Amino acid sequence: MGSITPPKPWIETPLIESSLLSEAAGCRIFLKLENLQPAGSFKTRGIGNLLLQSLLKHPEPSKVHFYCSSGGNAGLACVTAAANLGHPATVIIPQSTKPLMIAKIKAAGASDVIQRGANWKEADTFLRERVLSDDPNGVYVPPFDHPDVWEGNSTMIPEIGRQMAAKGEDGVDAVVCSVGGGGLFCGIMLGLEREQWGEKVQVLALETDGAQSLHESIKLGTLATLPQITSIATSLGASRVAPRALELALKHKVKSVVLSDAEAAMGCWRLADDERLIVEAACGINVSVCYGGRLKKLLPGLTPESKVVIVVCGGSNITLETLMHYREEYGYIEASTFEEREAST
Repeated sequence: MGSITPPKPWIETPLIESSLLSEAAGCRIFLKLENLQPAGSFKTRGIGNLLLQSLLKHPEPSKVHFYCSSGGNAGLACVTAAANLGHPATVIIPQSTKPLMIAKIKAAGASDVIQRGANWKEADTFLRERVLSDDPNGVYVPPFDHPDVWEGNSTMIPEIGRQMAAKGEDGVDAVVCSVGGGGLFCGIMLGLEREQWGEKVQVLALETDGAQSLHESIKLGTLATLPQITSIATSLGASRVAPRALELALKHKVKSVVLSDAEAAMGCWRLADDERLIVEAACGINVSVCYGGRLKKLLPGLTPESKVVIVVCGGSNITLETLMHYREEYGYIEASTFEEREAST
């Protein structure tokens, strides 16, 4: 008998049309709810696919132990997907990792959680040079820069196509996503290419000020490295994007935009108010464009019938306390949003 292919460790997530966000944006807004993935973010797709492909390629898959260096959503996705596939996973995290995420990674079933280094780079170096060398069946799990990660994330696009068709709709006009290291962005762009939507669909790639590595790279026409990450949207905090992300951004219809931390925070509490969904600032930035006329300013060709998919990428590093803090610190942005909306009417 042949070997049995393991089940995919991600799910098909709902695509819902939001009446409140559509009214605010002046076009039809569809939310792709990747926050409902098993690990709470889109990373379950990409990292889940990498784990799956690693098992299919490994000569002795039953012995595989997965290793990831991330104290954030990538680490949580690795542990969750590994558990679903019946394999152990160890996560190396920097000393700066918040207790909330450490607790979530442990609760998801991590074999071990090791704190080393002041930042991700130091934790990753420790993993590569010290930990992996001691395990001949260890498989390294990169957070975003790998073809298998992009391939997993690309499954979102045909899924959206099927879901739109089931609603009696013919495709979409634009996709909005945030960009950190570029794993989600690469997946979306490759999915659009495969579905032959590449030249028909406008992609709005959003970053926060202080984490805008793709935007700086596009401006220079070559990879740029940020000296430090200063944004509250820490899940977007890759000092340098994957080379493939820049390549795809320069090739296709991509509009790269940098917004403020205040706008990202506002997107979080407005999504909680309007759709009862709680997400990180790295995801809130996508929703923020629906308010204050931002979306139509960024994509002026949109009409009331235009169909825009916002990827609700999720993220687990968020609490009600943090959401309340955002509103207290950045509440002024709602006043400016209202003034901008009034000025545009």
